[in-house]
Amino acid sequence: LFYFSYGFLLLLLHVLKAVIALEQKITKLGDNATLSCIYRERELHLKNLRVYWQITDQEECSVVHALISGQDNESEQCIHFKNRTQLFWDRLENGDFSLLLLNVSQSDEHKYKCVVLQKTEYTRVIHQTEVVLSLAASYSQPVLSGPIRNSDSTGEEVTFSCRSGNGYPKPDVYWINKTDNSRLPPSELKITPHDDGTYSVFSTLKVKATSNMQIECSIENKILQENLSANYTEQKQSNDSITESHKNLEKNGRGAQAAGIVSIVILIGVLAVLICWLWKRRSSKLVSYTGNVAFHLHDQI
Repeated sequence: LFYFSYGFLLLLLHVLKAVIALEQKITKLGDNATLSCIYRERELHLKNLRVYWQITDQEECSVVHALISGQDNESEQCIHFKNRTQLFWDRLENGDFSLLLLNVSQSDEHKYKCVVLQKTEYTRVIHQTEVVLSLAASYSQPVLSGPIRNSDSTGEEVTFSCRSGNGYPKPDVYWINKTDNSRLPPSELKITPHDDGTYSVFSTLKVKATSNMQIECSIENKILQENLSANYTEQKQSNDSITESHKNLEKNGRGAQAAGIVSIVILIGVLAVLICWLWKRRSSKLVSYTGNVAFHLHDQI
């Protein structure tokens, strides 16, 4: 009988544990998060209820929000959550005890537990829910630079660099050779934290230069399931196109030279006309002045 009772107790505990629903909640940094806790079994009276939101993976302070007999109770609430939590009052009597957590940050990443107790002849737990809150922020579109030829390299080695920022959590960074979709090991990988909790990432890749290089830098945020990439493709020209390009350059050069000569000739012609006009104008004034002087001398005689 003892073994039967003990086995039944273990089975009951296992069933009770399985009843607790576990939800994964993903929220972006700085947003508000709604942690769900809904009980729809029967009609409820708030004065007979106690609702506790707690942190299950922290010992120092565990009370996030408490509702006792229809009133908020802040006596045991963690300081970190002061003025940052609230219930939806218009939904409580319908069994919706979801919690609104304002302006979430990295320090809010926890497993939260909602416990609803009802007091009739005795106090009993009528509902439990657990919510794992994970935070994330999208990384910026990566910027790919290069290729830059390495001056200290004996071969045809070049360097690419890739950068992105304002993301959370730390990303996975991949360099990919798109000609065969193989992954390439980065030469450098630097992830820098910022005051707002986000990260920036900088990575470099050194590879042997080829005529058909196709390189991709990929930044992956696993929580948001986002994968952002930037690509480089070597622009290969045929001999015919290169020759034609040289011909066009030479033709354009000769045309520009001829246009320059014509412009100079026109400018010289304009200057010559202007000089002749000024000379004639000066000569006519001089003749007029000489005639006037002779006239006055004749009068005086």
